Amino acid sequence: MDRAQKEQQIAELKDKLTKSVAVLLADYRGLTVPAVTSLREDFRKQQCEYKVYKNTLVKLAIAGTPMEKMGKYLEGPTAVVFAWESPAAPAKVAKEFTKGNDKLKVKGGYLEGSVLDDKGMIGTADLPGKDEIRASLLATLQAPATNLVRTLNAAAQNFVYLLDARRRGQEGQG
Repeated sequence: MDRAQKEQQIAELKDKLTKSVAVLLADYRGLTVPAVTSLREDFRKQQCEYKVYKNTLVKLAIAGTPMEKMGKYLEGPTAVVFAWESPAAPAKVAKEFTKGNDKLKVKGGYLEGSVLDDKGMIGTADLPGKDEIRASLLATLQAPATNLVRTLNAAAQNFVYLLDARRRGQEGQG
């Protein structure tokens, strides 16, 4: 690979690193080609990109950035996974994949301005996704209106129950 190609790859890497919401580093040693293909597809479905770069190129791309501390995880074969939508997505896919294939090892990653180790990255798999957060926010926003309607209906509903109880009481006497 000549100097121009290396510079082009470093520029591409810097662009992807700045656009991604999270980065996961994983050791893929021992994975078969079909397993890697399946893994790439799983990542793609979650709006993530799985790509293998030379460690030296990644180190050059992260030099001078908050991600620079990730360099300690760039030893041996390393796959870089970029998350475009959900910060928890790459960890969720990796965690699910390792249930059936123990060859993939999460080394660490970068999330929300922090470099995380393997346990920290896998821990993000338990974070709620965008859709779950949206649903809980929507429920929170709707709760006051729902409670107001229930409160307004309660007086009328209780009055109807009172009338019904009185009618049943009169029928029993008559």
